[in-house]
Amino acid sequence: MSKLLVIGTLFVLAGLCEIGGGYLVWGWMREHKPVAWALGGAVVLALYGVVAALQPIPEFGRVYAAYGGVFIALALAWGVFVDGFRPDRYDLLGATICITGVLVMILPTRG
Repeated sequence: MSKLLVIGTLFVLAGLCEIGGGYLVWGWMREHKPVAWALGGAVVLALYGVVAALQPIPEFGRVYAAYGGVFIALALAWGVFVDGFRPDRYDLLGATICITGVLVMILPTRG
């Protein structure tokens, strides 16, 4: 598997863990779901940290900075598919700018 595919897959998995875990805690706190939602959210959020640490990128700061751009796009997608949110052109432009920034950070070969 190519390094770029591994990086992208891990970013998506980490994002789904972070957003999914946050969503479960949100449901417990704001929508009065059972406490099991909060506990499940805590487990999924901890899993996010593990998945993020699997990145083949050696620099912590670069991993988390690049992941931030992926997180923004994933959060909008989650809103669309889970909550029925409809992003406007500014949301989509912002996400596109973020993903472009991610590619600028991770594509160059460094020595």
